[in-house]
Amino acid sequence: MTISAGALVQGRNPGAGARRLLARLRDIMAGNGSAQDRLDKIVKTIAHEMAADVCSCYIMRAGEVLELFATIGLNPDAVHQTRMRVGEGLIGDVAAHARPVALANAQSHPNFAYRPETGEDPFNGFLAVPILRGGRVRGVLAIQHKDRRDYDEQDVETLQTIAMIVAELVAGGELVDGREISQASDLVLLPSRLEGISLNRGVAMGLAVLHRPQLTIRQMVADDPEAELARLKGAVENMHSAIDQMLIAVGESDSEHAEIMQTYRMVAADRGWLNRIREAIRSGLTAEAAVQRVQNDNSARMAQVADPYIRDRLLDLNDITNRLLQHLAGKPVDAVGGTLPDEFILVARNLGPAELLDYDRSRLRGLVMEEGSAYSHVAIVARALDIPVVGQAADVLRRVEPLDFLIVDGDHGQVFVRPADDIQEAFLTSLAVRKQRAAESVRLRDVPSVTKDGVPVQLMLNCGLLIDLPHLEATGAEGVGLYRTEIPFMVRPSYPDVLTQLETYSRVMDEAKGKPVVFRTLDVGGDKTLPYFPELGEENPALGWRAIRIGLDRPSMLRKQLRAMLRAAGGRELRVMFPMVAQVAEFVQARHMLDMEIRRLTENGEPAPSLLKVGVMMEVPALLFQLDALLPLIDFMSIGSNDLLQYLYASDRGNPMMNNRYDLLSPALLRVLRMLVVKCHAANVSLSLCGEMASRPLDAMALLGVGLRRLSMSAPAFFEVKAMVRSLQVGALQGYMETLYNLPDRSVRARLRAYARDHGVRIG
Repeated sequence: MTISAGALVQGRNPGAGARRLLARLRDIMAGNGSAQDRLDKIVKTIAHEMAADVCSCYIMRAGEVLELFATIGLNPDAVHQTRMRVGEGLIGDVAAHARPVALANAQSHPNFAYRPETGEDPFNGFLAVPILRGGRVRGVLAIQHKDRRDYDEQDVETLQTIAMIVAELVAGGELVDGREISQASDLVLLPSRLEGISLNRGVAMGLAVLHRPQLTIRQMVADDPEAELARLKGAVENMHSAIDQMLIAVGESDSEHAEIMQTYRMVAADRGWLNRIREAIRSGLTAEAAVQRVQNDNSARMAQVADPYIRDRLLDLNDITNRLLQHLAGKPVDAVGGTLPDEFILVARNLGPAELLDYDRSRLRGLVMEEGSAYSHVAIVARALDIPVVGQAADVLRRVEPLDFLIVDGDHGQVFVRPADDIQEAFLTSLAVRKQRAAESVRLRDVPSVTKDGVPVQLMLNCGLLIDLPHLEATGAEGVGLYRTEIPFMVRPSYPDVLTQLETYSRVMDEAKGKPVVFRTLDVGGDKTLPYFPELGEENPALGWRAIRIGLDRPSMLRKQLRAMLRAAGGRELRVMFPMVAQVAEFVQARHMLDMEIRRLTENGEPAPSLLKVGVMMEVPALLFQLDALLPLIDFMSIGSNDLLQYLYASDRGNPMMNNRYDLLSPALLRVLRMLVVKCHAANVSLSLCGEMASRPLDAMALLGVGLRRLSMSAPAFFEVKAMVRSLQVGALQGYMETLYNLPDRSVRARLRAYARDHGVRIG
């Protein structure tokens, strides 16, 4: 028979019963005795108050092993004897996914693991929740019933609240030494190198400052819920006021920066988040404990979410949660207590944009995160601050001690922890060379980009935000060879309307001051998701519904974007490029939409662009076999080397197993590029390359060798590539390249590097 639990906490009023239970647990926590004694009393009290036949607590040990630390109802001899790995059995499943499991008949579940020493044969009803601390699973708390039980939402919430109290006991370090949890060893003090991904280029050195904003919560159970609700209301108002002041400080000089902070302010006012906190207070928690409980839930959700946009918004929410806790504590919102080193590297698990801005920017040299993505708010703000950033550096908080000396290599996505003297010397030399080159760059800015044998090469920039555009003047670049329109879409909570897009594109063209800008239409899908798009769950999103395919299937989106671009031009020159075109028919359809918007523009009496140029991205190999039909229809073509390599070799560039398997400087790809140069030249179609290949001097040298004369790159690479151009005899290189196209080699990189060395070409 299945019995509905209704409210397992004994008493007619479930809320009152839960508060009574929490009060008893508070008394236990404040009482005498060892941590083990208190834990034994806690499980006994839970079992009694929740009318459970069993209550057990499993604590995480080193090596992701869960150990039974206390029980009432199971065989007491199993305590400290029963262990299971994360993912093993129902208890291990709760720990692996950081989420509750409620079952009416546990033994019928496929994850049920029978452990004879515990004597749990007769039990059916099963409810378990993770014990969370700082977003990490520290154990599992479970109750069981002999009868089949349908546990309701309040049962789950009550046990989750209790688990927070147990988490404080675990965090005290008496049950399990904190050093064991962190798996510290003698090796922790040795030099080490951590691999991550580059979120912003550059190299920096400094002392480690660990960003750990979590406050210690002294009291978990509230005596007066109404008073706690009033405290929350006051703290929320103070927090909103402080964020508004931050918005005023940001101003409108940097629209993306300001827009990010506006989005941050919207998250801070989210009603659903605040209501969940209020509900937790009404269940008997203090305001601080309620905020912490909701944050724990969000952190557990984050661990399960693959969508990068949603993860980044959850990071913002964690940032806001920490700020709210500081306001509740009556402390100033200051990310760091104490004195900062003169030059420091910030190390964090994750970070919100406002948290980064809390630090003294005159001393901040770099940022390292265990998480993070290229389009996260904090990464965009870090770009505005021009500091190197490495993300997805696994276990960096465990392996870095406060004030450790760090080197952040943003160019290669590496972090050197307590580097040896020779490593430090090498990077000091590198920094000195960078400073010297920076001084030389001032002179390079105003000299022409021409090879030693007099061949002009057009060097342009890749941009995606307004903060990138000042680099046009700083570098002397001849224009924007690729403006990624999708990035502003990705940092907004909703689809921008025509007027919003119009304002953005107008400002881009204004900032360019007459230099050409190539606008690529919305290129989302694959690894670039929008929050207002449905989750498709595609098995291979890189080959799925993305880029121009979305635009053609959602013509209203594409037409609105084209309308905004045409109106933004306002009689100026406009260049539009369509991404991931695989068939000529797709380009024809997209061009037809553009023509419709041009007619609409003229019918409304608005000025048309003084000159309109339309092109495509060369990314899909199928288009190579349609050039004769395509080239007469377009004004220019831009090669996306990253995707072209991926599709040419059927090699997922997001798969670390494939990272170095295929090289851009392979004979096959160089032959493809040479063919495109010949075909486009014959058709009088302008050809450029805007992938990462153009940002590396050696690769860029090879591009000039195959005949390309227009390259678009990231701003930090500009002067290195320009120095290479001015040191190169391109005519001689083209003759040498002819000897490489038919080689059977996997790559000709070593041959080209030797050529550069022998001919005095500057490749870094």
